[in-house]
Amino acid sequence: MQFTISQRFFFDAAHTLRREIEAEGSRRIHGHTYHAEVSLSGPRDPATGMVLDLGLLRRGLDLVREQLDHHMLDEVPGLGIPTLENLCLFIAQALPAELRPRVSRVRVWREALGDSCALDFTPP
Repeated sequence: MQFTISQRFFFDAAHTLRREIEAEGSRRIHGHTYHAEVSLSGPRDPATGMVLDLGLLRRGLDLVREQLDHHMLDEVPGLGIPTLENLCLFIAQALPAELRPRVSRVRVWREALGDSCALDFTPP
């Protein structure tokens, strides 16, 4: 049996983006409130009844959030072009090593705009 647990967080950040559509506003520095959800999958540990203690996931997400919140995304090392796709990948890779093997999905969205992206991993 596989279980999936998840935790959400948000961050506020600015960026620029070169695009062909809606190009003028995107090229100027602007910001968004981003929401992210990280899901981990695995079997339930019979001793604890948990896939993983959610406190450990929250602690890992706090470390990721610190790298993004109130930052200029164009300048975040390892992020690359600040797209939703690259944010999903960055979040997955920035998690502590002990969490990464269980990551099954990372989703990032901007509620105000209705945009979202999900990165799905093959279950462990």
